[in-house]
Amino acid sequence: MLDANVKSQLKSYLERLQHPIELVATFDASPASAEMRALLDDIRECSDKVSLREDAEQALKPSFGIAPAAGETPRVRFAGLPMGHEFTSLVLALLQVGGHPPKVSEDVIEQIRALDEPLHFETFISLTCHNCPDVVQALNLMAVLNPKITSTMIDGALFQEEVQRREIMAVPTVFLNGKPFAAGRMVIEEILAKLDTGNAEKEAAKLSARDPFDVLVVGAGPAGAAAAVYAARKGIRTGIVADRFGGQVNDTLGIENFISVLKTEGPRFAADLEAHVRHYDVDVMNLQRAARVVPAEKPGGLIEVHLENGGVLKSRSLVIATGARWRNVNVPGEQEYRNKGVAYCPHCDGPLFKGKRVAVIGGGNSGIEAAIDLAGIVSHVTVLEFADKLRADAVLVDKLHSLPNVTVLTNAQTTEITGDGSRVNGLTYRDRVSGEETHLELEGIFVQIGLVPNSEFVKGTLELNRFGEILVDAKCQTNVPGIFAAGDVTDVPYKQIIISAGEGAKAALSAFDYLIRTPV
Repeated sequence: MLDANVKSQLKSYLERLQHPIELVATFDASPASAEMRALLDDIRECSDKVSLREDAEQALKPSFGIAPAAGETPRVRFAGLPMGHEFTSLVLALLQVGGHPPKVSEDVIEQIRALDEPLHFETFISLTCHNCPDVVQALNLMAVLNPKITSTMIDGALFQEEVQRREIMAVPTVFLNGKPFAAGRMVIEEILAKLDTGNAEKEAAKLSARDPFDVLVVGAGPAGAAAAVYAARKGIRTGIVADRFGGQVNDTLGIENFISVLKTEGPRFAADLEAHVRHYDVDVMNLQRAARVVPAEKPGGLIEVHLENGGVLKSRSLVIATGARWRNVNVPGEQEYRNKGVAYCPHCDGPLFKGKRVAVIGGGNSGIEAAIDLAGIVSHVTVLEFADKLRADAVLVDKLHSLPNVTVLTNAQTTEITGDGSRVNGLTYRDRVSGEETHLELEGIFVQIGLVPNSEFVKGTLELNRFGEILVDAKCQTNVPGIFAAGDVTDVPYKQIIISAGEGAKAALSAFDYLIRTPV
């Protein structure tokens, strides 16, 4: 199952096991079971601390669990083969069940162990989803640390009947004790916040008690990370408020145009950004979102950033790098059927629509790339473009037109997304030339129509253009002294990772220049 190189790497990892572990497997006569058996045999051969036994009682077949000792009941299970993006989840589970210490803070460990109710998590994933491993790994770790918690990863492509029974239309989707709990990418702190609501007030109080910063960065994508690094390297007190580290980069599958990095993936790039920031003396405040900004009464005074959880941070200067988010179509039915057939990530959710009819709204590069990817999975793709021609690069358009199961509609304005109350069943569009309305019967709709800047929290405080972008000058200065902005949230053209990183560095240098020239 595993090639020689991967087995060699796995063997070196398993040398870190602190005690023996047992793989507990449930097989049937399917080809997937044969592959799972081969995978588990390969794992067993990599360490004399790994044993294997069969257990026919599990309902989901094939599946296997990892027990911390022979004869014990596993609390971490995998229903399906954890390959692709989930192979890392498997390796981490093996090590953590085997006693290897996790890389999380003592506060997080203490919060997990304090959970005092039985919590049984099931996470539906697709092996092509780059957001799913974060959720699987977080819940697996919780199950390792707390005996009242179990975590099961379920491959939606393998267990299609279960997907249809529970009406799952997006991944990752998490069930807790048999009921829907959450959907979408989450890190362990977010999951704990959802479970332990009483912790929010304590966190807000801790944040408000922090000493003022010299430079506070709001946003932790490429622009925010670069700003934090450049500020910290000046030896000044630096903090960064991160809704989610990496920002929109987490939703980008392939990155091949960041100079000096030949090729990487968004989640890996986001992890590298965070690691680089944490290498310096930066106060990282993760999973926090700004609600409003109060400028200083006079230059050199303290700027206040009020957070959604009630905390208030203060700083002598501020860099806003909150980026942008996917634009909504804003038609009836979109919000009602979000994650019920309306999706925004074809790489993550595409496998759930295998053999079905889907549409892609948007004819730019992201839309056409999505259509090309989906055409290899679904039965038919309809591309709807508002303009009179596709806006994607010629090489992508040529590839799209070569595919037999794709229809392209231009001058098509989506007017409504329809459904049966529980899931999408189609959309209605208007021909912008003839005015005629047409309804398409569909099972899925992927929205790919550009970005909206995350600037709502500074509306009325900073000057914005008609697109909602923060207006900045050549030094990233806004119209308010001491407040700078960088990246996709600004009016700087060309929304690219490398440009955002450069703008973040520039903003930090400008903030430092402001500080040394402004009396306290």
